[in-house]
Amino acid sequence: GMNNTFVKHLDQCLGCMACVTACPSGVPYEKIIEPARAQIERRFSRSFADRLHRNFVFAIFPHPARLRAMLAPLYLYQASGLQRLVRSLGLTRLLPKKLREMEQLLPSVPRDAFSYNLPERVPAQGLQRRRVGMLTGCVQQVLFSNVNAATARVLSAEGCEVIIPRDQGCCGALMVHAGREEEALNFARRLIDTFERTNVETIVVNAAGCGSNLKEYGFLLRDDPNYAERAKAFAAKCKDVSEVLAELQPQATRHPLPLRVAYHDACHLQHAQAVRLQPRKVLATIPGIGLLEIAESAICCGSAGIYNLVEPDPARALGDRKVQNCLNTGAQVIATGNPGCILQIGSGLRRQGKPLPVMHMVEVLDASIQGRSPESLQAGENT
Repeated sequence: GMNNTFVKHLDQCLGCMACVTACPSGVPYEKIIEPARAQIERRFSRSFADRLHRNFVFAIFPHPARLRAMLAPLYLYQASGLQRLVRSLGLTRLLPKKLREMEQLLPSVPRDAFSYNLPERVPAQGLQRRRVGMLTGCVQQVLFSNVNAATARVLSAEGCEVIIPRDQGCCGALMVHAGREEEALNFARRLIDTFERTNVETIVVNAAGCGSNLKEYGFLLRDDPNYAERAKAFAAKCKDVSEVLAELQPQATRHPLPLRVAYHDACHLQHAQAVRLQPRKVLATIPGIGLLEIAESAICCGSAGIYNLVEPDPARALGDRKVQNCLNTGAQVIATGNPGCILQIGSGLRRQGKPLPVMHMVEVLDASIQGRSPESLQAGENT
């Protein structure tokens, strides 16, 4: 039956899929865990506080316009110096625990978070080799618009015409992780409709959690007669940005970046998508870079979808362990492939008073192609 113990175990599962790559029998746990979570949401009655918190997260995060509206007061909170004051006086202790954890995860809200600034089409530079679509994501689009801009620039520099539909919404990954199946399926259908109109050969994703969800659309919509085949065709077109770049023989000039860079494997890239070599191969095309490996790379940083928002304690313990392993490498920059990991590792580094820049791997390549200085990267300056 659906008792508290059963639910607690599934709630505390990261959904990081490390069990998938570790299992000698090849059990496809992702096809067991996520449907089990959907059963819980359909049949188990959560406490009022828990429902309120989850509903708040899902009412905001998958909707870029709402997320932007919520960020306006947060931007003022930070820019006015109020956040520094509140933190130095320890006033965050007065907040309910989960809100307190959210306050600590907050990166500094970039000024460009309030407007959408991507063109519908970015022409290829030099010889055109591909025509690709680009997923903008929801959290990525608002908090990490610089990652999207860097992705479009790098793809264009490497000879890809990039189509970025304005009307694309959330891919539903956050809902799938949390068992909110109906919502997830609706988002998936809308996204398939949007990209079918673009007529692209590949859909490039720069957020690991979104990518692993998109690649599962065929499974997700297998029972929908109107979408089953289309979902399979769509999923087959989806690739992580590192996979696409690793396939293309470099064409844009890379300028030297003499920096020690540690690459962190996002769980949804290494376990769910089996993408490990490609990001390293792409970073290695940068002259002068020192690529470093992080100990215990198969272990999750604790971000895991919305895990760090709903299970803050284990998430923080994992974050501290990951940060220690990152610091032990002696890196000057941490690179990864997922916005959740960037937030989680960034907040862990701030907690330890060691604010190293954490950035998307594509931002490092973009800096090299643009000929930016290693200092600007270390200062964590956005392009």
